Amino acid sequence: MAKRMKEKTLAREQNRDTRPHAHAKYIRISPYKVRVVLDTVRGKSVNEALALLLATPKAASEPVRKLIESATANAEHNMGLSREDLFVAEIFADGGPILKRMNPVSKGRAYRINKRTSHITVILDTVKEAK
Repeated sequence: MAKRMKEKTLAREQNRDTRPHAHAKYIRISPYKVRVVLDTVRGKSVNEALALLLATPKAASEPVRKLIESATANAEHNMGLSREDLFVAEIFADGGPILKRMNPVSKGRAYRINKRTSHITVILDTVKEAK
């Protein structure tokens, strides 16, 4: 059994990030292609990011838009924050499991086709007022 389990749990809870966030897992788009869209919205306000994503003709823009809307709804409902004060503090895409498929080629051989998936995470934060 682990020693000091209650103390470790308490320390983990105190160090947890309390900013509003959302995750989308197993998105069937390559992380390389998703990161192109993520770079356009990183650091922007939520309303500006959603407007950019509506005008972006990339396949990854739809799941990213839904994810930002989900994180915004989490911030409004769970934390009572205003939508106008939120901006995209962190957004990143990690690789998920790879679906491995085979393509038949000559002489009875097979070439592997990797169908990659993504785990996308967005973390919002409030704009600090300059005093």
